[in-house]
Amino acid sequence: MIRLLVSDIDGTLVRSDKSLAPATVAAARKLVAAGVPMSLISARPPSGIGWIAEEIGLPGPFGAFNGGTVFMRDGTVVERHGLEAEVARGVIELVCKAGITCWVFADGLWYSNSADDPYNLREVKAANVQPVITQDFTAVLGRVDKIVGVSPDDQRLTTLADAARDIAGARATIARSQTYYLDVTAPRANKGDGISHIAAAFGVPLEDVAVIGDQANDLPMFARAGFSIAMGQATDEVKAHADHVTASSDDDGVARAIEALLNGDYGPGCWAAAGR
Repeated sequence: MIRLLVSDIDGTLVRSDKSLAPATVAAARKLVAAGVPMSLISARPPSGIGWIAEEIGLPGPFGAFNGGTVFMRDGTVVERHGLEAEVARGVIELVCKAGITCWVFADGLWYSNSADDPYNLREVKAANVQPVITQDFTAVLGRVDKIVGVSPDDQRLTTLADAARDIAGARATIARSQTYYLDVTAPRANKGDGISHIAAAFGVPLEDVAVIGDQANDLPMFARAGFSIAMGQATDEVKAHADHVTASSDDDGVARAIEALLNGDYGPGCWAAAGR
């Protein structure tokens, strides 16, 4: 029975222009009113999640940086897992030597080595902060929440991911949050551990949690949750690991999935509300 819904944000809860559809807000509020709480988990920093929580009316906890930082809507941090300084240094050097844009998130700020990267505007909308342009990340190495290699070149990011794993080993989680973003976070900063923390905070066992997402970094939570839903535009790999596929993010996929949960369309026993 579904007693908690946890949703990814980019490519899932928000549309491709990063806006939140009225239908999605209405469906989320309807779910909560029916007695099933909802939470959010994302590669975004907390600053990019808070306004969505406010709009829908969700109190938290939520998972930022792929679950590495668990926090409440008022900004209170419940749990945080950052990268070791040595790992951060090695990965940052690797990304910079690869000749692509390097983003570093630390101390609530977003640092970038490129002022004119075309993906900056997308990240401004997602992270809800402006980048601090720098070529020297030394000062924050011991406090890094996430490193991102940014490139539209799929093969380059694949090669970079392999090299980063050689450097970090088990001391980092390395996954795509978008086809053009390679995320490097702490070992426990993954959506599998993230939804475990969130579910425990709500007092809900993982088998009673439904999750919804669209990218490879969502697969760890697909593996742990009792029910998983992939977005319509998700990769074939993500769809193959999901229990159900909904419409795309631009076609109100989350709203449709919530309505299906409430209507019992996913099968008997898949929907539970207070008093039902």
